[in-house]
Amino acid sequence: MPGERRVLGIVGAPGAGKSTLARAVVEALGPALAVEVGMDGYHLSNAVLADLGRSDRKGAIDTFDDAGYAALVARLADARPGDPPVYAPVFRREIEEPVAAGVAVHADVPLVVTEGNYLLATTGAWPRARVRMAEVWYLDVPDDVRLARLEDRHHAFGKSRDDARRWAHGSDQANAELVERTRDAADLVVVWQP
Repeated sequence: MPGERRVLGIVGAPGAGKSTLARAVVEALGPALAVEVGMDGYHLSNAVLADLGRSDRKGAIDTFDDAGYAALVARLADARPGDPPVYAPVFRREIEEPVAAGVAVHADVPLVVTEGNYLLATTGAWPRARVRMAEVWYLDVPDDVRLARLEDRHHAFGKSRDDARRWAHGSDQANAELVERTRDAADLVVVWQP
């Protein structure tokens, strides 16, 4: 329907390439038609994670502000041309922290592409976010490719090779297994083969 916004979710395990796929969709359509908003802007800050004793599990489902993310998705879905922009947070890997109001989502852009690990989770506020999405696509990538990407990413952002491997095969893998259990709830499964 003209003037109605759609929100497309892209979900997958850590390292699947969700951000890359989301960016490709947005770039293919152009800035007048699509904008990317990641779930990672709702990471709890490092200080909050330390207070909660969860720093060693950063990226786990309980290390995000799921209610905040659900509220953002509702605001994005409800926006109509003429409304003021919605400002969404972003996650900056170079500082490993979320940054408020990192992207402006103008109301006349008809498609918001959001990506993250837990878009199909059935606990907490995640279902409230999912119900506001027109579709959710699951990005399925072979584990060896995904794990290699994660190790490289962690190393590129400051972890030693050994620490990067431990994190990818430890905390990230536990999160991946939770995400993989939501695969069948996706509207579309995108299988990537190297």
